[in-house]
Amino acid sequence: MTETRTFTFTGARGDQLAGRLDLPDGTPRAVALVAHCLSGGNEGPAAAQIARSFNELGMAVLSLDFARHADEKPASATFGLGADDPAIGLEADDLASAAAQLRSTMAAPSILVGHSLAGAAVLAFAQQVPEARAIVTLATPADAHQVAGLDQLDGPAQHQRIATLDRPLLVIHSPDDEVVSFGDAGVIFEAARLPKSFISLDGADHGLTRPADAAYAAGVMAAWAARYLPAPQRPDRETSPAGPDDHDVVVVTESGAHPYGQRITAGGHQLVADEPAAIGGADSGPTPYDLLLAGLGACTAITVRMYADRKGWPLRQTTVRLRHRRIHASDCASCETTAGQLDQIERELRFEGDLTDEQRARLMGMAERCPVHRTLHSEVLVATTEARPGG
Repeated sequence: MTETRTFTFTGARGDQLAGRLDLPDGTPRAVALVAHCLSGGNEGPAAAQIARSFNELGMAVLSLDFARHADEKPASATFGLGADDPAIGLEADDLASAAAQLRSTMAAPSILVGHSLAGAAVLAFAQQVPEARAIVTLATPADAHQVAGLDQLDGPAQHQRIATLDRPLLVIHSPDDEVVSFGDAGVIFEAARLPKSFISLDGADHGLTRPADAAYAAGVMAAWAARYLPAPQRPDRETSPAGPDDHDVVVVTESGAHPYGQRITAGGHQLVADEPAAIGGADSGPTPYDLLLAGLGACTAITVRMYADRKGWPLRQTTVRLRHRRIHASDCASCETTAGQLDQIERELRFEGDLTDEQRARLMGMAERCPVHRTLHSEVLVATTEARPGG
């Protein structure tokens, strides 16, 4: 079970500020600092979804709502960077104060996430947190004066800060952002050094008000950031991948993409599942049957690849196309069932490479021996139990 606390700290100018601290079950493997102007603030669905995604990978999350604090301060001080950039120093300084408080009470933040103008502040103060291993910007302006008339920002100075981050950077932005231009993401991405990644969040608005967009963005940034952290420790001190205690356990929980969205944790990896909008879902991810087909397709391609490599055959690429549908049993001449309907999976394989006909036929045969294929054809027992809280 996760735990939520109020995290108080003294701001750079002596004022008392507070954020929301979400703790995972057990000892946190790392701390993420998330500064944002998301719709609904720290209690809103988008911020909660981001915290949940990091918590599921064993990280504590401090969420700081910049929009609320901005309302409490004079407009001339909001989002200041300090003496050189009076338009944005107060908030960046406050982030440094929050990071210092985390450092003294828990651990310095390993992951920095900034949304909107708070993202500009994250980029500005990142060098003050040497422990930070990776940085995420979401809907962040390259020049803060382009948003809300903050024209005192020294753009070249911010560009230099980005160019000297020397940390992995993930840039997430929507081409449909109505507040910050999509081009700003390109400016940030181009200025940053490698390693860097870019995600286009198509269809999302600036505040991530659509649950499916918030769930997708949260899952992507958490999974990406986890790559730059040490593996969590088992109770016996042996390292293990992020996610469930047992590597062979898959955990599925409801996501913020209501009403049907699900978040899947498998080892150190995160996936999502949902239903299409046509039947009332949020379409935040593939359907359960899509995931079933994906498992079969991946297993097929892996099995074929292993065999071809072992034989030393010139197989360059395998593509597997799958489709699931229901058919009448009477339409299947080779099926034992003769009444009602059956599930049919159509699987088409394409092999690229200078292969002989005999080699291609052998690879087709190996596809039939894929372990997932065999599981689908065997008798499967699903043992279901209920785990009650506190039990």
